[in-house]
Amino acid sequence: MQLSLKKPIVFFDLETTGVDVSKDRIVEISILKLHPNGEKEIKTRRVNPEMPIPKQSSEVHGIYDEDVKDEPSFRALAKSLAQFIDNSDLAGYNSNKFDVPLLAEEFLRVGVEFDLENRKCVDVQNIFHKMEQRTLVAAYKFYCEKDLVDAHSAEADITATYEVLEAQLDRYEELENDVDFLAEFSERQRNVDLVGRIVYNEDDVEVFNFGKHKGKSVAEVFKKQPSYYSWMMDGDFPQYTKKVLTAIKLRDFNTP
Repeated sequence: MQLSLKKPIVFFDLETTGVDVSKDRIVEISILKLHPNGEKEIKTRRVNPEMPIPKQSSEVHGIYDEDVKDEPSFRALAKSLAQFIDNSDLAGYNSNKFDVPLLAEEFLRVGVEFDLENRKCVDVQNIFHKMEQRTLVAAYKFYCEKDLVDAHSAEADITATYEVLEAQLDRYEELENDVDFLAEFSERQRNVDLVGRIVYNEDDVEVFNFGKHKGKSVAEVFKKQPSYYSWMMDGDFPQYTKKVLTAIKLRDFNTP
């Protein structure tokens, strides 16, 4: 089933120096941009992470320091990349938990605005896990009846992810061919800050999702314990999380 779109959607996959959203860097990004008229664009680019790639990471994706030493940094690519994915929804495999937060961090580090408020995020892995509980390699075999060659190659992974989503739409009648529906269906929890440190509760209030204040209103904690905001801003939290915290603090400060 062909994906029904109101605006472009970008399937993307990142190969990185590791899995820490706040510290690790992109070494390769591959994007499949699908337009409402069915037109497809694929762009793949290696990136100099400006830090050593750990051996264990290179052994997974096959990209070593030597492979990226002459490639541009993310800073050099950021503006053109932001322009290419502008006004597009986002999709990927495990993307809500990892790829989207890490990409947002990279943009924030170089001062390029990356607006997520008007984008829908479809996580094909979450749809798969709700339906079948398997990996991307197994998903590709199960839904598309193909073997995934070059797994952990960014371009192979995003192409497979796109094909899996179309096959999921064919297989499951309960899945609506609508990005808004798919984004909501593939959402595990209603994150405020991408990595899930801050989430919305059932009353649409931003609450902490970790630590001693788990389940408590962020605004109320900051009112009663202002030092907690300072502690988080000085801590090893993702930049996007800090951006969200600052927005909440400023919003309540400016509220009569």
